[in-house]
Amino acid sequence: MGSHRRLAPSGFDRGAGAAVSILSVAVTALGALPSAAAPHDDTRAEVDRLYEQAEKATEAYNEADERADALREETGTARDRIARQQQRINSMRESLGSLAGAQYRSGGLDPTLALLLSDDPGEYLDRASRLDRFTAHQARELRKLQEAMRELAQDREEAAGKLRELVKSRKSVSAHKRTVERKLAAARLLLNSLPESEREAYGRASRSDRYGMPWLGDATAASARGAAAVAAARAALGRPYVWGANGPSGFDCSGLMQWSYAQAGVAIPRTSQAQRYAGRQVPLSEARPGDLVVYRGDASHVGMYMGNGQVIHAPHPGAPVRYDPVGMMPISSVTRV
Repeated sequence: MGSHRRLAPSGFDRGAGAAVSILSVAVTALGALPSAAAPHDDTRAEVDRLYEQAEKATEAYNEADERADALREETGTARDRIARQQQRINSMRESLGSLAGAQYRSGGLDPTLALLLSDDPGEYLDRASRLDRFTAHQARELRKLQEAMRELAQDREEAAGKLRELVKSRKSVSAHKRTVERKLAAARLLLNSLPESEREAYGRASRSDRYGMPWLGDATAASARGAAAVAAARAALGRPYVWGANGPSGFDCSGLMQWSYAQAGVAIPRTSQAQRYAGRQVPLSEARPGDLVVYRGDASHVGMYMGNGQVIHAPHPGAPVRYDPVGMMPISSVTRV
């Protein structure tokens, strides 16, 4: 998406007193966080849960933001069309006005033309059959004008509807953004509440250092575009997770997939839910490099299969683009683009 996306807030005070104070606020606001006295294993599990919820909210944000972008484009197109239609109507009125002027100079304004130039040409058509001086040419021109005015009114109504929908969509984007930021902030607070040794253990447990090249076997992509997408995803290894971003400096999970295939000249949808239908679904046993592996029942996470049971994906904040085992979480589908 565009450059308007921003990183989620960061830079929380790591001091023990400040951490406890801010954590208590987060617990009150979310109503679901474990207390400071909870076992460290429970705290790490809660961090994982918050990251998962943030990822779901991120995909909802991506969908809402994509819809807002589409509506902005549709609204601009509608405005251009309305301007062209208005110009056409003005030209038609000028042409009919010239005809009225010619008749006036030749002996006075025809009463039929006075009606023709009124704000309600339909009224004139209703009475046309009773006006014996109304020519066939004039009738055709008036019908054209009337149809153009109807189309203009309809397009204006549709454009107004799109503007109302755009306002709603912007509100939805903002709401999803706040949800993501709240979940990520709570996760960071929980991590900061752990002793340093526990934070380091969490990093090791999440395999946050898996940026290197594992053995991927001899499998090849199913197509040239798949191979190009694989090469692009490899080039992104180690780049940071940035929610709502689709490259090139940072990515969320679906943003990495969209960017990688864009480098191959292939446009795929923005969200992981839509990406699962971006091609033909295949069994996991037949997965080839470049295939999209979609996770969880709600399709809220996605990675790219690279071979030998490995995927590349953008996991979560603090864990840059990396390799992980394909079975790292429940798989819902595999899609060959």
